[in-house]
This record gives sequence, structure tokens and C-alpha cells, in this order.
Amino acid sequence: MDIIQSFYDNLAPQYDKLYSDWESAVCEEAKILDRVFQKHGFQKSAQILDCACGIGTQAIGLAKLRYCVTASDISVGAISEGRKRAADAGVEIRFLPADFRSLSDVFAEKYDIVIAMDNALPHMLSSEDLRSAVKSITGQLKEDGMFVGSIRDYDMLLEEKPSYAPPYIYHTGEGRRVSFQTWDWNEDRYTLIQYMIDDGESLSVSRFACEYRAVRREELTNLFLEHGCRDVSWLFAEETGFYQPIVVVRK
Repeated sequence: MDIIQSFYDNLAPQYDKLYSDWESAVCEEAKILDRVFQKHGFQKSAQILDCACGIGTQAIGLAKLRYCVTASDISVGAISEGRKRAADAGVEIRFLPADFRSLSDVFAEKYDIVIAMDNALPHMLSSEDLRSAVKSITGQLKEDGMFVGSIRDYDMLLEEKPSYAPPYIYHTGEGRRVSFQTWDWNEDRYTLIQYMIDDGESLSVSRFACEYRAVRREELTNLFLEHGCRDVSWLFAEETGFYQPIVVVRK
């Protein structure tokens, strides 16, 4: 997991630059998750664990909606950034470093809802690691609890194995920012290089590398069913407005 930790430790201070407006995204993504929660019978009293919180993109938004949120991540740098941003947003969130393959090492309590958004689970580079993550996550759920996560649409991406993701171009107060990724495939795994170019008063270029395994929806569905969950369903962008397929799991 060293490359993943390094990726997010280094990216954390600039992670918000991946968005045209990170603060707006925080609010919009929380509203999407809130609709999913309410559709499945959960209210604001639900106890939530964001086990791949990053800098708090989902956790902070949910806390603003008055959910009780605990947040964890394998990246100490991301946790530190998340604490600062939660304080700036005026919300209380408990942030703790944790590997989502072994959540019980850190958390004694169980939760109504566990989330892992933004393609976190495909960081598991083997089926064994993914199985460990699913076992750990389901073990942290209360009976009748719910897991909500999102991954890229790998069922589609594996058909062509694209070598890059199209660039995003944002206008900043100083000039223009270009953000894009290259993907180097090795069977069902790929190395992602994230580039960010800021062309303002001076030119700056940032480069971050990480690895993923393209996880098909069927594999993830089967793993949750094998680990005691009774229902697994998938929601897509046309239903949710979220940019990735969302999996909803009931224990």
C-alpha cells in the first residue's frame, strides 16, 4: 500500500484542484448520498463511517447536513488535510488513520452506514486484498446496516483499456488549470499518472502516480453476498447525478 499512501499524502494539499469548485462538490455529493440514505430508510440520526475519506469531500458535506460522521483513511496526509478543512467548515468530525482492510483494529463500534467513494476499493490490487476489504467493511456494519461506495465503470473501460482520461480545463483567479491522467495497463491493473498544470503568473506542473485494479461490478457484488450481505444493487449517473456507478449494499 506504500504507493497509495504516498500518492494521497503528496496529493492531499492539492486534491481540491481536481475540481472546478471543490466546496460546491462537497455540498452536491452530500445531497446525492443523503437521497440514497433516505431512500433506504436512514435518517440524520444514522452513524456514518467514511472509511476512505481523503480530505473529507463526502464526510464534510454529510456533517454539514447534520449527520454524525467518523472519517478514516490510510493516508496520514489526507487525514491532516481533512481535519483542517472540517475545522474551516465549522463541522465536528472524528478523523483517524486506518486501513479499510482492518477497520476493527481501530474501531470498536459498528456503524449504520459505511461509505467508500471515489474509486477507493480498486486500490486493492489483488482479489485477496479486495476480499479482505469487503470482509472488514461488512464487519463494521450493524445488522441491517448499509454500505455505499463508488467505482469507475470498469465493465466498460476493460473493453477498450484507454490510455488516458480526457483533460479538464478550469479557469482560476490567476489563469488556467489543466488536469488529466494517463493510464498504463498490465492486464486488469493499470498505473495512473495524474498531472496538474497551473498556468498563472508562473507555470507549475505537478505529477502523482498510483495503481489500480479494474474491478468488475459482478466481482464486487459476489464478494459482498459471500460476506453475509442480503442485497446488492447498482445506481448509475442517470439516476443519481454522481459521476461514477454507486453500489448500495444491505447487511
